[in-house]
Amino acid sequence: MDYNAAKDFIVDKLKRELSADLTYHGLHHTLDVFDITKELCNIEAVSAKEAVLLKTAALFHDSGFTINNKDHELLGCQIARLELPKFGYNDEEVEQICGMIMATKIPQNPQNPLEAILCDADLDYLGRDDFYNIGATLYQELKAYNVLQNEEAWNRLQVSFLEKHTFFTPTSIERRAPKKAAYLTELRDLVATYEKK
Repeated sequence: MDYNAAKDFIVDKLKRELSADLTYHGLHHTLDVFDITKELCNIEAVSAKEAVLLKTAALFHDSGFTINNKDHELLGCQIARLELPKFGYNDEEVEQICGMIMATKIPQNPQNPLEAILCDADLDYLGRDDFYNIGATLYQELKAYNVLQNEEAWNRLQVSFLEKHTFFTPTSIERRAPKKAAYLTELRDLVATYEKK
């Protein structure tokens, strides 16, 4: 596997092809997920080979957005299946990577520890200090794609999303779940001030 060449390829593709409207799902998000994935690989004691597969999955996980914002996980797998064999990844490795990518589809549904790591890395910000800043970029993106109309709808969506979300790895449960719970309380209090629908 020529992981470095695969990394260069996908980072260049994302840089060139992602829409400017993707204020959340831009290259910065992919690189953030990539960095957290590397951290989790170290803490969760993942083998060197599995770490390469995980880092590759992190880099490709939102590549489908270069085609469409609907079903982007499926499209990302299409890109991975097309491109990764050119970098020496075998079929089994590519399918493992696609499993990790598909696990990040909301609601997340990881089937093994590697998929759990990518899921947690993808939504790591939910339990971090930059939660509101990153959330603002997602709100902007959802507005640009006419998914949401106003801040009230956004805050209601956040409450619903945080209530359903769970971290999977021991590291993220310990590191991120407490702060995520605090944000959920804050947002519930805010939503309680809105008129009943």
